[in-house]
Amino acid sequence: MQLRRMNRLRPGAILFLASILILSAPAAFSGSAPDVPYLPNVVLTTHEGQTVRFYDELVRGKIVLINFMFTNCRRFCPRTTPNLVKVQAALGERVGRDIFLYSITLDPSTDTPEALKRYAQVVGAGPGWTFLTGEEEGIRKLRRKLGVYNQDPIIDADKTRHSGLVVYGNDAIGRWALISGLNKPEAIVKAVLRVAGPNAG
Repeated sequence: MQLRRMNRLRPGAILFLASILILSAPAAFSGSAPDVPYLPNVVLTTHEGQTVRFYDELVRGKIVLINFMFTNCRRFCPRTTPNLVKVQAALGERVGRDIFLYSITLDPSTDTPEALKRYAQVVGAGPGWTFLTGEEEGIRKLRRKLGVYNQDPIIDADKTRHSGLVVYGNDAIGRWALISGLNKPEAIVKAVLRVAGPNAG
């Protein structure tokens, strides 16, 4: 599916519709996310115990992939995380140099920096891929700004039903899109390189 603009829809509506499509055909969907004029500068903690501000230190001017997960997830994460490991391997030395991966927990009460560090080691995440935790309200704010939430508050409150979306973008030029984390790794890589542009890296 070609990336396309959907400027007439609100950000949340676009990704809500995307999540419905993913539930019916998770491996086939890729689509467009809205322009993101700003992202909240939420304070988070990395799996290495470092305190960071989400936009200023992690996103500003960078090419990023962002997904939401939790270490005890039994639905999407056991499939999306290995996919992203393959994506990281395919992107090679660009990860940590001009492309960055961020996985934000949906279960901050359980997923301490130490728990996330163990998880990162077990799944084989390499340098340039940061796992993040923080205050629940701050993470909720990030999800809503990125559009990764369900408009039904009951479904949205159930972390076991999260969508498995990967939001990716090039903040320097304001290009943002999304893809199913269950898509083929090569499709995810191709999509990310498309927003990276010919001069990146």
